[in-house]
Amino acid sequence: MIEEFRFSHRLKVRYSEIDGQKIVFNAHYLTYIDVAVSEYFEKVLHLNSDSEFDFVLAKSTLEYKNPAYLNDWLTIWCRMEHVGNKSMTMKFLITKEEQIEPILLAEIIYVSVDHNTKKSTPVPHFVREQIENFECEYQ
Repeated sequence: MIEEFRFSHRLKVRYSEIDGQKIVFNAHYLTYIDVAVSEYFEKVLHLNSDSEFDFVLAKSTLEYKNPAYLNDWLTIWCRMEHVGNKSMTMKFLITKEEQIEPILLAEIIYVSVDHNTKKSTPVPHFVREQIENFECEYQ
């Protein structure tokens, strides 16, 4: 499963992210994914906050497999599954350090938006091209 992913980002579970059961509270996984997506677009596609490209989350599907605990090192694996006209579908896999058994599987759909009007807009050609070059280069 991990072999399908080319990009990953690591982070450590902090005390503020665990709940009364001493496991990572479910909502924090979306934050972990958001951090990894930011890194994906910044490092892989060389996009930053000054970029003309903007996107918003439209749908998220999370499947919790195993818990994560305080001080666990997590790896958030990211892969762009599909780039449509105005939307992009990404797949995610979160694992504990040096393990392949998933903690979480996710699929997130993002929509490209015009930064000024906040209306959906086609995914820019340069973004599509950079994604295709990165993801296809791996396959």
